[in-house]
Amino acid sequence: MTDQDVRRDTLARHLRARIGIDAVDISRRRRVEYSSDASNYRVLPEAVVFPRTDEDVAAVLEVARAEGTVLTPRGGGTSVAGNAVGPGIVVDFSRYMTGIADIDPQRRTVRVQPGVVLSDLQRRAREHGLRFGPDPSTQNRCTLGGMIGNNACGPHAIAWGRTSDRVRELRIIDGTGANRRLADSLDAVPGLPEFTARSLAVLRTDLGRFERQASGYGLEHLLPERGGSVAGSFVGAEGTCGVLLEAEVELVELPPATLLVVLGYPDLAAAADDIAAVVSVAPVAVEGIDARLVDMVRAHGRRVPDLPRGNGWLFVELAGENTAATHAVARTLCAAAGALDTRIIEDPRAAAALWRIRAYGAGLAGRTRDGEPAWPGWEDAAVPPARLGAYLRDFEELTREHKVDGLLYGHIGDGCIHVRLDLPIATAPERFRAFLTDAAHLVVGHGGSLSGEHGDGRARSELLEIMYSAEVRAVFAGYKALFDPANILNPGVLVDPRPLDADLRLVGLPPLPRADGFAFGGDAGDLSTAVHRCVGVGKCRADTRAVGGFMCPSYLATADEKDTTRGRARVLQEVVRGELDWSAPAVAESLDLCLSCRACGTDCPAGVDMATYKSETLYRRYRRRLRPRDHYTLGMLPRWLSGATRVPRLINALAGAGTLRRLGMRAAGVDPRRGVPELAPRPFRRIWRRESENQQVTEANATTVMLWVDTFTNAFDPEIALAAVRLLNSLGYRVVVPRRPVCCGLTWISTGQLDGARARLRATLGALEAHVRAGGLVVGLEPSCTAALRADLPELLPSDPRSAPVAAAVRTLAEFLTAHPDWQPPSRPGLSMVVQPHCHHYSVLGFEADRRIFAQMGVKVTEVAGCCGLAGNFGMQKGHYEISAAVAANGILPAIDGAGPDAVVVADGFSCRTQAAHLAARQGRHLAQILLEDS
Repeated sequence: MTDQDVRRDTLARHLRARIGIDAVDISRRRRVEYSSDASNYRVLPEAVVFPRTDEDVAAVLEVARAEGTVLTPRGGGTSVAGNAVGPGIVVDFSRYMTGIADIDPQRRTVRVQPGVVLSDLQRRAREHGLRFGPDPSTQNRCTLGGMIGNNACGPHAIAWGRTSDRVRELRIIDGTGANRRLADSLDAVPGLPEFTARSLAVLRTDLGRFERQASGYGLEHLLPERGGSVAGSFVGAEGTCGVLLEAEVELVELPPATLLVVLGYPDLAAAADDIAAVVSVAPVAVEGIDARLVDMVRAHGRRVPDLPRGNGWLFVELAGENTAATHAVARTLCAAAGALDTRIIEDPRAAAALWRIRAYGAGLAGRTRDGEPAWPGWEDAAVPPARLGAYLRDFEELTREHKVDGLLYGHIGDGCIHVRLDLPIATAPERFRAFLTDAAHLVVGHGGSLSGEHGDGRARSELLEIMYSAEVRAVFAGYKALFDPANILNPGVLVDPRPLDADLRLVGLPPLPRADGFAFGGDAGDLSTAVHRCVGVGKCRADTRAVGGFMCPSYLATADEKDTTRGRARVLQEVVRGELDWSAPAVAESLDLCLSCRACGTDCPAGVDMATYKSETLYRRYRRRLRPRDHYTLGMLPRWLSGATRVPRLINALAGAGTLRRLGMRAAGVDPRRGVPELAPRPFRRIWRRESENQQVTEANATTVMLWVDTFTNAFDPEIALAAVRLLNSLGYRVVVPRRPVCCGLTWISTGQLDGARARLRATLGALEAHVRAGGLVVGLEPSCTAALRADLPELLPSDPRSAPVAAAVRTLAEFLTAHPDWQPPSRPGLSMVVQPHCHHYSVLGFEADRRIFAQMGVKVTEVAGCCGLAGNFGMQKGHYEISAAVAANGILPAIDGAGPDAVVVADGFSCRTQAAHLAARQGRHLAQILLEDS
């Protein structure tokens, strides 16, 4: 044990004595999870604590002072400038300190604890016709504490103000351990009245020159003509002056009517030139979007409503007393603007889809149009709006000189621009410093600010010497000293800054080439590049079920950073750095509750695919080594089922013997509380021997389609395959199946047995090759197996020339049917359905075709958003039952309960049907069965 380990243990012992054992974590895994936020920086803390009360926070700060350990407060960890990482104690307020006091509708105020997520506050406020004005794109996971720390803004700041404009009172503990109530009296902080009097010249001339001057401390709020707001001056202090306990914030009224207008321009600079005409109609939001970002959204398979002509757009939201009033203003705007083209968005769904482009920005901008990784660091500079067009043109020239590229978007109405750039941080960090230095000189030359809303953090604090004189920086230091004279609160930020190129996560990171596992084709074959797709935007912490999102089911069940996609990525980043071994307990703990649902591959804007990373990790960890028991049982299940289907009655009888079943399941590494699905009396392939010649096809030269009958359909639900055959026959197709049993290798893939998976996929290619080469399509019934053929096959056999054409020929049943010009589903307007899309169906294959079928049928659909919780082998494995059930309780179970006993449960996935049967005692039906029985 090193001296540092001894000090860390001592620190933990003192902390636990004060706030409890479970509230303090010094494990390597936990420290890694909190070593980064959404920035470029990696700083391992000594401890992570989870306070429950104000007294806990005070005790943590007292221990930090006594031990000489620094402290960094943290909310959702979405800070992009390195504001929420530190080498001492990181205090996570988002776990427990999430209280929202009663809203006062008359005063339009509410008191909140620092860990409250903004979207939760907005839901509560909406009940009273109110909302909090600032709304950053991370609002479904950022916390009020973090917003106060960074002075967050968002699109509506142009009308409803920044966070500093909406804070009335703050309760904090400063660096001396003193509890302070900050409002509009300078006397709240000893020495502050005298400090303010001495600093009036600086406060009046250098600070608050324009709305988005966010760099440095917001000390202009101390001015008597601005109300002498100590609370306002504390907002944007980035955790360097005190630890927030509670905030009273002001809410604004929701407008009775809103309307979105989109204006098209030749480019974003031309749009910025027109800003005076746009803001003349008093919009509540003005956002700029570059054509390349829209192209990126489309490339990720997301629908973009029609836009007016142009290569740069302004999204302008108008508000009024009624629809007629907003339309009148919209017409005035379209006439006054110097746009190439305009469009008034009448459909609220189209407006929501367009706003989502803006929300996707932080993640999608993490890749350039050429697919290169792009990084923050210069992501929110701001200039006075009148200078924005000129600044953008100069900035384009600067990026050209430095040979970097990025996607632009931002708050054009406020003069704030977001961009991430493909700076070669890993291989040439000196270029990172050179660019940021030149960019700082550029923005200052335009009268602007290094930061417009994210704060300076570790990325830009060093550059404050370019923006501010020594006199101004001395005033900043004097302000901090009033609150934190010992500099224990988030040191290295704003005052006495760390070098901007210190602690960069990527510097010196070696590539990690393929090791006979997945090809990682989208990441140049480099696993290191793949896991570093995660830049920490934290969408995996958000509950997006209300808008159909699936990520991240384990986090929604546990509320633990360990179980986010981001937390897992951080641990794997340590592995590729060489700081952790593949077999390290931290790695196993991190990946244990990953359901391999693949939702992150679709929902994460950075394209993190944790299911693939988990499989690759298991492969590297266990290749040619003894594996866990369930890898041999569940991971090789198709092999055992091939024998079991020969004697189904015997197997079913043994599975029904309670004691014997429980013993067998324990021996297999399976939770004994699970039931054993019943084998069909005859598997499909045995039935097919007789039925294949009895197909009801009238045309002698009927087109042939191959039905991919997976292991689970064959063994447990042959009636699904038979229903599909009859459906396809009714359309005039002759159905064939592979001549011999073949497998997609899914269970081998999910347990990291990639050599075994490849062997099965090669056999599959041999069975499908001739049919596909002749132009035939392959229709899958089990979504997970269909997804494996489409996505995993080309990744595991990238050099096999048969892989790509076979993957391209694979269709879901719904895709195949909706592509047939003469097919119409049966009409059933009185039918009620609970539809559980399989995770892989949602994330890999897409569920749009199925939705179109249900819409054409006229049925009432309750579509479950989120995983069923069984997720293949996950919910069967010993140790996962409780989490599996908790995930189900977040989605499929309440949906079934709410729909009533007459609703039909529709689930194409074998896992989903098994979960519904086990936990809800409801038998699910496959789409093929629904369509056949109603035709």
